[in-house]
Amino acid sequence: MGWDAWITLAVIAAMVVALVSERVAPTVAVTTAVVVLYLVDVVDFDGAFGGLSNAAPVTVAALYVIAGAAEQTGALARGLDGVLGARRPASERRAVWRVSRVAAGGSAFVPNTPLVALMVPSIEQWSRRHGFSSSRVLMPLSYAAVLGGVITILGTSTNLVVNGFLDAAGEEPFGVFSITPVGLPVALAGVAVLVLLSPLLLPRRSTPGDQLGSGREYTIEMVVTAGGGLAGASVADAGFAELDGLSLAAVDRLGQVVAPDADVRLEPGDHLLFTGPIDRIHDLEKVDGLVTTHEELSAPTGPDRSHMFEAVVADTGPLAGHTLKQLGFHERHGATVLAIHRAGDPARGPIGDVVLRGGDVLVLVAEDGFRDRIRDLPDFLVVAPMEASAPVRRPGGRIVQLVVLALLLATGSGLVDLTPASIAGAWALVVTRVVSPTEAVRSVNFNVIALVAMSFGLGAAAAESGLAERFAEVLVDLGDPLGHVGVLVGVMAATLVLTELLSNNAAAALMFPVAAAISTETGTDLRSLALGVLVMASCSFLSPIGYQTNTMVWSIGGYRFSDFTRVGVPLTAVVFATTALVIPLAYPLAT
Repeated sequence: MGWDAWITLAVIAAMVVALVSERVAPTVAVTTAVVVLYLVDVVDFDGAFGGLSNAAPVTVAALYVIAGAAEQTGALARGLDGVLGARRPASERRAVWRVSRVAAGGSAFVPNTPLVALMVPSIEQWSRRHGFSSSRVLMPLSYAAVLGGVITILGTSTNLVVNGFLDAAGEEPFGVFSITPVGLPVALAGVAVLVLLSPLLLPRRSTPGDQLGSGREYTIEMVVTAGGGLAGASVADAGFAELDGLSLAAVDRLGQVVAPDADVRLEPGDHLLFTGPIDRIHDLEKVDGLVTTHEELSAPTGPDRSHMFEAVVADTGPLAGHTLKQLGFHERHGATVLAIHRAGDPARGPIGDVVLRGGDVLVLVAEDGFRDRIRDLPDFLVVAPMEASAPVRRPGGRIVQLVVLALLLATGSGLVDLTPASIAGAWALVVTRVVSPTEAVRSVNFNVIALVAMSFGLGAAAAESGLAERFAEVLVDLGDPLGHVGVLVGVMAATLVLTELLSNNAAAALMFPVAAAISTETGTDLRSLALGVLVMASCSFLSPIGYQTNTMVWSIGGYRFSDFTRVGVPLTAVVFATTALVIPLAYPLAT
């Protein structure tokens, strides 16, 4: 190997150490490696930064806009409960099956990272509603979404990275459904492993969200408005007795608590204290002349972007031992407390005067960005969106569904390439005002976009320095006794190791030049090798840091690092074996 290859190897080794230490974000690590290799003249400017002009990051960004529009309008969330099933699963395997089929099927057509982010809150609520911990299904949710991501080219950014490398190498890129003959059997085999083995291998963990629940009894505070149907009416005539599961506990009038006797007449500004399950709050919102405390405090300045959250008060945080009024909670957090739950000892009196305790569950209404603002504060143990937490859904869900359908038909039939079709779909959603330009930009994960773009520089450095060619020679020597199949298995195994150490996009970027060199030397079909790289780079199951969706459910599910390995080892073995068996059947290995 020449000096350039040794330098490239050293830089990549340093990048691996940085990533394994988890002290450096993948985007920063990969970008730094590419910049260093450019500055020491291992790779030229076009090679290092050519990914910025590649179609892959643009396509990924456009797909994020479409996925964001689906979330904003509820086009994906609508019917999710119906697909999961309203009845309680008969067993944990049934629960895993329900979640896995939805995640795998959805991620075939929607990028799996935003899909999992969208599904996690619903899955948590669905689990609690049926009386089992979400830790039993959150890891299968992530793994199934990863598996579904290899069914079509739309499922992961890694698929598009490999497609971009194929295009740059002068090969025909994969169409939307070109990888389905391989990806579908892999996904089915993987889901079968999850259904059969995850209930046995996955330890029982208690999630932070297990402390939350809509079936508990809360103290809920509402406000009587002037000019509404309640002002001047008696408690008996207000119709509260008809509200299922709710009871009026007290009336707070200018700081004086009044017993809710039948003949008490309600006045504008009265704060009514109800007790009951929080999911009945929507029944209260339908009562003419009754609003939440959030609506009372918040002047209407534009479209409603408020969300509802449940938050568990931390024992040692600054909230415990104080009332909401003393804390100036609304001004402090930009959020309004609608209700409070206290296990074993219901909170009594006006919510603002209740002395908070560690473990109290608050129902909050807050604007966009609330969780980002409080993420590093010690006030709460956990903050989780509620089932009804989405902002008011705007019309446009049908347009999103039509755009996705048109995208699939146009690209699947070969009439339009994926990149222009994705851009046209995203543009159509902005032009039709389904999403605003600002919302479109917010829906794009620019860390992923940057990582995709810079991954091409990493691949170019490996190719231009000669490192990829040398690595290819080693793999050929090991796999050559078994012919083209041995070479394919070698490429897949190397990709598997790299994707567990690096990000999936970085692993694909490093292995594609190796696959190209092997194809030239052995005559093995490059598209077949690229497909092996695509599947194994995407299917990372051995650690929580190998794939974004794994990291996403790691803390939410209360998992330990080793939990991913326990389930991931047999899943990886089955996925690897299935891929190695199916690729030679679907694609010719010899050119």
